[in-house]
Amino acid sequence: MSKLVFFLGGAGAGKTTLAKALARRSRAALFDMDTFARPAAEAIMTSLGLDPNDRDSAVYKSQCRDVGYRITMDAALENVELGTDAYVIGPFTKETEEPLWLKNELSAIGAAMQKVEVKVIFVSLPNEELYRERVRQRGSALDAWKLENWAQFSQSLVRRTVKWPLPASSIFYFDNDGELTEDKLLDIEGFIQH
Repeated sequence: MSKLVFFLGGAGAGKTTLAKALARRSRAALFDMDTFARPAAEAIMTSLGLDPNDRDSAVYKSQCRDVGYRITMDAALENVELGTDAYVIGPFTKETEEPLWLKNELSAIGAAMQKVEVKVIFVSLPNEELYRERVRQRGSALDAWKLENWAQFSQSLVRRTVKWPLPASSIFYFDNDGELTEDKLLDIEGFIQH
């Protein structure tokens, strides 16, 4: 049974670093929404005469966001359909609020939720200042708006409840404070494998 593992969380939580470390160890396919969406988002925003690095405006969200998620999920689901474990990285804020979203995604490849092992790792930090420092340290042009509008942006960093119909044992809330140690990686690997 293929595994579809979601690494969710806010900007700066470390979900990409964590997912890459685990994918490297397990040889799972990795699907980072930022990587998959970037070329399309840059092209769309440039064609509209807007900042190609914008990832936070209403225009970006209406014109690019859903396209990025669709591209990422299509690639991930294609791999799951082929029997490859897929690790998917992204905030998935809107998607986790919709109970039927996951079922609908799996049905697109003719799979029922009982035929794909879905795990969710919600990566977070214990306080807002740690998020801010990590976002600042990344030095990415994609984060400029976030830092300039921190009071507004930081509202998106709350821990969310995943509303997909998964057993509690399939959802892991991971506090990513401090160094990513071997023990932490082993703990998460154990969650993914069982």
